[in-house]
Amino acid sequence: VQLVEYGGGSVQAGGSLRLSCEAPGYTHYSSYCMGWFRQVPGKEREGVAAIDSDGTTTYTDSVKGRATISRDNAKNTVYLQMNSLRSEDTALYYCAIAGTWTNEAFKFTSWGQGTQVTVS
Repeated sequence: VQLVEYGGGSVQAGGSLRLSCEAPGYTHYSSYCMGWFRQVPGKEREGVAAIDSDGTTTYTDSVKGRATISRDNAKNTVYLQMNSLRSEDTALYYCAIAGTWTNEAFKFTSWGQGTQVTVS
């Protein structure tokens, strides 16, 4: 089942964006782990944040204190609020879903097509 991200765009350094990702068609959505990843051309995909079914969260060091992952299970949606954006945050951001708590990309079973974030 395809995930759908939106909310990317162009923003000046120091600005904020909130990314959203819907997971239509997933029953028992609340039981899944959701993750946000990002990728820059020529580089490996990087895990940004993940949130488990019980609300446990994890963040990559470079976004700690600047990013917040949250979820609304009634809407089958996960969010990534990013503040104090930096040029190095520029990337294509993907959301993904996993059946178990993880922040490892290979354990996520379904992915969205990505939303571009450009910080200048």
